[in-house]
Amino acid sequence: QVQLVESGGGLVQAGASLKLSCAASGRTFSSYVMGWFRQAPGKEREFVAAISGSGSSTVYADSVKGRFTISRDNAKNTVYLQMNSLKPEDTAVYYCASGNRAYVVLKEYAYVYWGQGTQVTVSS
Repeated sequence: QVQLVESGGGLVQAGASLKLSCAASGRTFSSYVMGWFRQAPGKEREFVAAISGSGSSTVYADSVKGRFTISRDNAKNTVYLQMNSLKPEDTAVYYCASGNRAYVVLKEYAYVYWGQGTQVTVSS
């Protein structure tokens, strides 16, 4: 059984940093793309960032490019999202997800396992 458990969310002021973690179990972690998505109140879930199984390729949403960094430690079965220069519009529930292929992909349909989400709130 595949499990994804996010942690690291919280309440911060604009301009601060947070680092989210997602611990995975139940499948060969390094074989699959990992992604971060977010859902703000009243909005649809949106793509944030993804990293290939090997960690050699990453892709970001334009809204977070240059501020967020996705990384993974395949020895620890963990993916991270370092979020710097946070803005109030980054407020959302952040989800990690595990895909069904090794290369980076942005579309939700490619992600088959999801965590429960962690709340990130950025005050102005």
